[in-house]
Order: sequence, then structure tokens, then C-alpha cells
Amino acid sequence: MRCSTCGESILAGEDRCPTCGAVVERRRRAPVMKRNVRQCARCGHHSEGVPYFRKTGHLALLVGLSVFTYGVGGLVYYARCRKRQVCPNCGLAWEHSRAPGDPEGWDAGSGVPAPVQSVSAPARDKPLPPSGIGRRVFGAGLGVMATLIITAGIAGGMDGPPIVMGAFLGMGGSGMFLWGWRALQERRQAVLQILNRKVLQLATQRGGVLTVTEVAAELDLSLEAAEKLMIGMDDGFRVRSDISDEGVIYYEFPEVVHQKKLRSGKPA
Repeated sequence: MRCSTCGESILAGEDRCPTCGAVVERRRRAPVMKRNVRQCARCGHHSEGVPYFRKTGHLALLVGLSVFTYGVGGLVYYARCRKRQVCPNCGLAWEHSRAPGDPEGWDAGSGVPAPVQSVSAPARDKPLPPSGIGRRVFGAGLGVMATLIITAGIAGGMDGPPIVMGAFLGMGGSGMFLWGWRALQERRQAVLQILNRKVLQLATQRGGVLTVTEVAAELDLSLEAAEKLMIGMDDGFRVRSDISDEGVIYYEFPEVVHQKKLRSGKPA
């Protein structure tokens, strides 16, 4: 380093400048903290996730699929897993790892326990599952490629390899698209469960009676979406709809109303 007064070079360990005698002020380096350090749910390893194909076994499988499928299987495998992170120790998908703030917490031997949460703290919504848009787009692309290969093979008079390859691509594309479609349905179901829970919490706050307008305002939904949500929850038993004397459609939650009466001391 150099002296801040005269610019003279200072050797490591010296406390004063040999030229002007100024006291050397050494800056302490802040400790480097690892980002996204998590704990593997399988082996308990603490570190950051590594790219999927950094693991030797995954890379070997990629090469094997590429060799035996003329590159098609390797391409599909790479496109599917290239963005994934895995545990550097056991290879488990890193989305299954646990962070210090997760409700499950880290193991007691990790030295970094999770913060204690109060019982009355509201539960956080879990991250929504992926929508599968990449799988659907990739599957559709494989389907188009399969159609082109089969068409070119028939037009060129080659009935063997092009048709077989196109058939395999078509089956792979169909499977990939259906996989993405199922992921989309799972995401929609997760969103619906979150909305249903919020409606139940709102009904508890409002005494067990809600209108579509209230639901739309509190959950930031359109009137059409709120109405569809309430109609879906209306089973005639735990949630039932009725019309008031003023012609207003409202939804009643009998169990919530019953609990309110019990807590207030009134007969049910």
C-alpha cells in the first residue's frame, strides 16, 4: 500500500511511513458473506447451490443421451435442467433446501437457528409452483419440428429414419407439453387455495357474511373474478348464498356465524 500523506510505498507490517513518519491507517476488510447459503434437506450440507451440470453424474448422463439419441435426448435433457441448482454434496435439487428463515429452520448442529416466530403471526403464503410455460413452449417446438421432419421425409421418399425420428420427437414434445400443462393446472389450483383461505379469513373478520363487492375490494380482484370465486365456494353447506330483502346477494358462512354466537355467549 502507499502512504496517504506523501505517496511513499509502505511494506506490509509497518505502522509508520519511512519517509514522512505518518501513521499508517489500515482498513479492515469486511468479512465476505456468502449469499443464498442454505441447508440441503437430504444431507444437511450448508453452502450455495451449484449448476446442475457441474455434477459429474449429470454431465455423464447428458453425454450418454446425446450419443444414443443423435443429440435429441441430450438437447431435451439440457434444456430441461440447465437452469436448475443442486446440492454440491449429494446432488439434490436446491429448491428443496432450507433457508435460515424457513419455518422448519436449520438443524440444531448448524449453528444458525431459525428465528422464533410468534404463534399469532400470520402464515406466509408458500411460493407458487412454476407455470410450466417453458415446458409447453419447448414441447410445442418439438411437435413442430417433428411435423417438419416427417413431412420432409415423405416428400423426399425416405420412409425410414425421418419418420422414426419425427415420431420420437413428436412423442417427446407431447409429453413435454402435457407436463407443462399439468404444472399450469397445479399453479391455478395453488392460487385458488390461497384465495379461498383469504376469503375465509375475511369472513371471520366480517362476522361470517360477505358480498362480492367486499371480496373484490379486499382481495384486489375484479367483480367478475370475485363472483366466480364465491360461486365456486358456494356448496350450500359451509358456504351458502341468499338474497336480502333489498335484493342484495350475500354469502353466509354458517360455521363462522355459529362460532361467533358461541363466543358471545348467545345460544346457537
